[in-house]
Amino acid sequence: MKAIGYQRCLPVEDIHALQDIDLEAPHASGHDILVEIQAISVNPVDYKVRLNIPPDEGQWKVIGWDAVGIVKDVGDKVTLFEKGNKVWYAGDLNRPGSYAQYQLVDERLVGCMPQSLSYSEAAALPLTTITAWEMLFNRLQIPTEETEIPKTVLVIGAAGGVGSIMVQLLRKLTHTTVVATASREESVQWLKDLGVHYIINHNKVLSEELQAIGIPQVDYVISLNNTEEHYKEIVRSIAPQGHFGLIDDPSHLDVMQLKSKSVTIHWEFMFTRSMFHTPDMVEQHRLLNAVSRMIDNGEIKTTLTHHLGQINAENLRKAHAMLESKEAYGKIVLEGF
Repeated sequence: MKAIGYQRCLPVEDIHALQDIDLEAPHASGHDILVEIQAISVNPVDYKVRLNIPPDEGQWKVIGWDAVGIVKDVGDKVTLFEKGNKVWYAGDLNRPGSYAQYQLVDERLVGCMPQSLSYSEAAALPLTTITAWEMLFNRLQIPTEETEIPKTVLVIGAAGGVGSIMVQLLRKLTHTTVVATASREESVQWLKDLGVHYIINHNKVLSEELQAIGIPQVDYVISLNNTEEHYKEIVRSIAPQGHFGLIDDPSHLDVMQLKSKSVTIHWEFMFTRSMFHTPDMVEQHRLLNAVSRMIDNGEIKTTLTHHLGQINAENLRKAHAMLESKEAYGKIVLEGF
C-alpha cells in the first residue's frame, strides 16, 4: 500500500522529513477494523510527533490522526461496523497513523461519517471534535441546561481547528455566552460566521478587552494555545470558583496563582482513552455519532478551510509548514492517493 512516512526527525523544509513509501497492508483482528482511507486532515500533533519521536532503527514511522474512509474488513470481535460502512475517527497515538491507504483502528474509537458531508469536509473534524467535546462535557462539565445564573466561556485561540468546532458545540448545546479570541481579519470573520457572541483580540490585554465588552470576569476559560503567554491574564479574568481548561503544553504553570479563587484546572488530551484502554473508550464512538447526527441535521458545519490536493509527501510537507507557521485557521485537508 502507498503511505507517507519518515525515518529521521527533520525540519519540514527537508524532503526526507516526509517521504512517499510502500508498505505491506495490515489485516484486521479482534476489535480492529481495516479502513481504506479516503481523506485526512493534519493537526499540530502531527508535526510535534514528526519533530520529536523517531521510529525504531531502520523502520518507517507513519503518523496522522484524522481520517475518513470505508471499512474493508473487520476483526472477529467487531460488533459496531461492517464492510462498506463509511467511518470517521482520530485513532490511537501509539499505532500507525492515517498517512496510508489502509489503517487499522479500534472500532470503539470510530464513528459513522456524516452522510451530508463529502470525504474532505468530514476529514476536517474527528480529532478536534473529540477534543472539544471531551473538554466541554467530560472535563469542564459545562451544563447543557439553562442555569439560574448565566455562564460565560472564554475560548483563547478559537479560530483554529479545536476552537472552530468548540464554539459551535457551545452555541448549539449550551446556554453560555461565548467569547472567543482572534487577531487577524480573516479569523475574526470566521468566528463571526460560526456564531460567537463576542470576539476579542488575544494580542491585547485580555482583562481590558473583556471589560470593554462589559464582561469583567468569565466562569470558564479554555486556552487552546500559548497558555504561558496568556496565563497572567487568565488568572485575572477567571471568576472565583471558575474552571480553567487547557490542551497545550506550557513548560511552566504556577497553579498557586489560582488558589485564592478556588479555580479548578482541567487538562484535555483526547488520546488518553485509547492510550490507557480506559473502560469508557467507546465514548469516542458515541460522541462522534452524536456530532455526525448534528451535522446531518444542519446544526454544525465543517471546519475545512484549506484543501491541499492528493495525499502525498509533498502536499503533507506543505500542510505541516502551514501549521508550524501558525498562520492557518480552520482545518487543512488532503484527499485520495
